[in-house]
Amino acid sequence: MWTLSGFIDEISDDFSLQCTIAGELGLRYVEVRSAWGTNILDLDDGQLSRVRETLSVYGLKVSSIGSPIGKISIDDEFPPHLDRMRHAVEVAKTLEAPYIRIFSFFIPEGTDPDSRRDEVLSRMEDLADVTANSDVILVHENEKDIYGDIPRRCLDIVTSVSSPKLRLAWDPANFVQVGVRPFTEGYEMLRPHVSYIQIKDALLANGTVVVAGAGDGEVRETVRALQADDFDGFFSLEPHLGEYTAFGALSGPELFTRAWRAFTKILSSEGIQYA
Repeated sequence: MWTLSGFIDEISDDFSLQCTIAGELGLRYVEVRSAWGTNILDLDDGQLSRVRETLSVYGLKVSSIGSPIGKISIDDEFPPHLDRMRHAVEVAKTLEAPYIRIFSFFIPEGTDPDSRRDEVLSRMEDLADVTANSDVILVHENEKDIYGDIPRRCLDIVTSVSSPKLRLAWDPANFVQVGVRPFTEGYEMLRPHVSYIQIKDALLANGTVVVAGAGDGEVRETVRALQADDFDGFFSLEPHLGEYTAFGALSGPELFTRAWRAFTKILSSEGIQYA
């Protein structure tokens, strides 16, 4: 039984509507990235309490905090960001989230990412250390234009830091958008380190994001392999089918539902049970 989740802020800015649609789709878990147009790490204590109460009303739990940690330039000052990481851990504890999504720093345009390797790895070690005395696990997303945008550098991060608190999130669309065929070029290499799957797809020709199975993200091949490997983690829908915002994309209820249907259709055709 695979567990579905989703970046429900793609449904609406209104957190209650986010939860309403998630419940109608049968989701039991959600990924919290923003509420009422505010990043999850910028909500005050009262707003965080409202988030927790609303989740409880709808019978929802949190699979991951969709944080922006590591989504700054490698040249930006780091200590304030490390403080933000500490706050992210407290938010995860408040919402009882087992994972926090993070990134590995934007590399200036025209710069060879490998030339900034040591700085990136030092920062990633510091981020992982913040979680040492918690139950929270960090999952690195392979966002384009950051150090860990291709399989080789994703592997470098997780093996070099070598912390049980740092794992990988697998995003097929992001790999496609940097010219990688995810399953063909990355699965065997990264599978031992992957704990979290984000579901969106894209076209190699122009990077356009599409529903799962309609692009070059080799979603079906990946699903089959994960099933064969007895993967038992979260699959978080991140449709990115609508207008782009500061947090990702506002797909709206209809497009979010379309993305859910496309992925669950793949699961059903492969005989995979989900909830």
